[in-house]
Amino acid sequence: MNNDAFSFLHKNENGPLNDGNGRINGDVNGNGNGDNGLVEYVNGFLIRPGLFHQNGAYVVSNGVSFTVTSIGADRIELALFRRFEKEPFALLPFPPSCRIGNVYSMIVFDIDYIDLEYCYRVYGPYEPEKGLIFDGSRYCLDPYGLAVTGQSEWCGKRERDDYRSRIVWTNFDWRDTHLPEIRMEDLVIYELHVRGFTRHASSGVRYPGTFAGMIEKIPYLLDLGVNCVELMPVFEFDELLDERYYQGERLIDYWGYNPISFFAPNTSYSSNKEHHQEGSELKKLIRELHRNGIEVILDVVFNHTAEGDEKGPVLNLKGFDNNVYYMLTPDGKYQNFSGCGNTLNANHPIVQQLIRDSLRYWVTEFRVDGFRFDLASILGRSEDGSPLNNPPLLKNIAYDPILSHVKLIAEAWDAGGLYQVGSFPSWKRWSEWNGRYRDDLRRFLKGDADTARTAAVRIAGSHDIYHPDARGNNASINFITCHDGFTLHDLYAYNEKHNLANGWDNTDGDNHNLSWNCGVEGESEDPEILALRRRMAKNALTVLLASHGTPMLRAGDEMGKTQRGNNNAYCQDNEISWLDWDDLRRNADLYEFCRWMIHYRKSHPSLRNGQKAAHSDLPPVSYHGQKAWFVPDDPENRFIGVLFSSRNAADNDDEFHYLGANAHWEAACVELPSLPDGFAYRIVVDTGARVGTEYGEGVDQCVLADGELELAPRSVVLLAAVRTGSPENDEKSA
Repeated sequence: MNNDAFSFLHKNENGPLNDGNGRINGDVNGNGNGDNGLVEYVNGFLIRPGLFHQNGAYVVSNGVSFTVTSIGADRIELALFRRFEKEPFALLPFPPSCRIGNVYSMIVFDIDYIDLEYCYRVYGPYEPEKGLIFDGSRYCLDPYGLAVTGQSEWCGKRERDDYRSRIVWTNFDWRDTHLPEIRMEDLVIYELHVRGFTRHASSGVRYPGTFAGMIEKIPYLLDLGVNCVELMPVFEFDELLDERYYQGERLIDYWGYNPISFFAPNTSYSSNKEHHQEGSELKKLIRELHRNGIEVILDVVFNHTAEGDEKGPVLNLKGFDNNVYYMLTPDGKYQNFSGCGNTLNANHPIVQQLIRDSLRYWVTEFRVDGFRFDLASILGRSEDGSPLNNPPLLKNIAYDPILSHVKLIAEAWDAGGLYQVGSFPSWKRWSEWNGRYRDDLRRFLKGDADTARTAAVRIAGSHDIYHPDARGNNASINFITCHDGFTLHDLYAYNEKHNLANGWDNTDGDNHNLSWNCGVEGESEDPEILALRRRMAKNALTVLLASHGTPMLRAGDEMGKTQRGNNNAYCQDNEISWLDWDDLRRNADLYEFCRWMIHYRKSHPSLRNGQKAAHSDLPPVSYHGQKAWFVPDDPENRFIGVLFSSRNAADNDDEFHYLGANAHWEAACVELPSLPDGFAYRIVVDTGARVGTEYGEGVDQCVLADGELELAPRSVVLLAAVRTGSPENDEKSA
């Protein structure tokens, strides 16, 4: 083949010379030398075999290479559209010369790729009982398309009734930025929804609900102290795909867990229409976050797609190879381990390649720092649905050289009942959302019986389920709340879910919330109830940010965000979901408390899986009841104490922290474990103290000798060891 035709990403600085018929004037190779005979005309367009190794559509010298794969198709046509036009200006069947095996690839010369939209018509057998549903009358999106057209404004008027792909110019100036490469144990993850983060008018940003709006809020993230944002799905999805209403209001797919494309960023999250350069605003957001030392993790959905079950639309994968991309029953029905109608068949090499190529694309083109995999256990199921001991896809991702430094986080369960927290295949690469941490800490903090011992183990890093020899020290992502479930405020304001607004007669959402309303269901004006709820929230934040493992906060919890008891707000594009930034003023004490705890954790390694053992004989982690060094085997015990001992990397000095949590409704008198000679305890947090005197310099009681400490009912204390007789060290510890 003539190499001139394969000058990748060649850009014509003078722009295409459109002749008015959707074509560009020019010769075959752009060099006036003709060709070697491989070129031919198809329906009036000059074509030749394309880039068989490069799936998708990419600009080459004076043309575009289009490459797709189908195992079961008999033939495929490329449909070319001008922007905004309903009918294609060209239908180009792939000739035999442009097919090798099951790969179809051709370069189409002299076309105006700037205003080009494209999709495919895939012909083949229609035998639904065998999972074959080819239909050449349908237009199918490119599975590797880098941009999806059709709806670029959130809930706006559709440009058309169908979807098409667009060619993207991928050049972007990353300037002098570099990857932060923060160690997992040093992260404080902040999970947020791009639109909901700034959509409310109170956000005060110029471009609410967009990537640009997030950029405006980077100073807030820096002040709070988080150093990693986990973005809920930003792959292209159609928020209007499911047409349902509640009391006359349109319900939409707000969260975005129904992807249409694994390569295209959601265009409605951009502040302007990025024609031909989709993704630039997201790249700018990532660049500015990196410039400020904040990593970016994408919440990715590879367990299902928006195509749904038999009643769902045919968008792309169904049309190309339904029985390859989806797990089907013997009679051609869709397996539904996702709870969303279909399940991707991660056992098939074609699907595995698609997923790995997608991950590689986001790492190389967008420079993301990691991925959180929604319902990741599905990716380890065999074709009959049983869990695999050594899932090939998960192993290949773990050892992929391009992905070697990114964070891999699994939601280690699925909607089919497979629960793998603590047993998810890892190869010391995969971390997990620790659902057992969430559940055990919720039970303990609200005062359930027989939970203290388990809660202590969770605080210490959950090494009963994540043994360091097998999983390393970074397997546990600790969280008490996330997007799915109650907010932190609602966790202590509601006993029951209140999801009527979702349109399912309150049947959706989890019924097992492990919450406690502190005596009154819903909002209250009782000052005692409000004070108790605020203390419970601070208890949860203190424990979370003083636990070994990587903490994750749900955006808005630091400012008292409520969803009015809705624990499944996936369809609520309104104030139920949006952050109300006036909460910062209303709940300033909660924000300042959370902010202080984050910064304190980041400056004290013994709270972050301290790697260096202390010089003293104290073990790295020890458990204590109301009597030091003894945790009673009593279901009615509701107190735990955890002592962390390590060396501070900054000056190699010993560092000790004692976390005491009293979940009882009565005060607890606690014997503190003795410290090495020359150390005494300083109270740095006491949630049972008066508001404003609960942490830092405001704590009423400063230095304690070894002995006893009384904890208020339902309160948490954090003590730090300081050198006795050294004011300088006292200041340093604070």
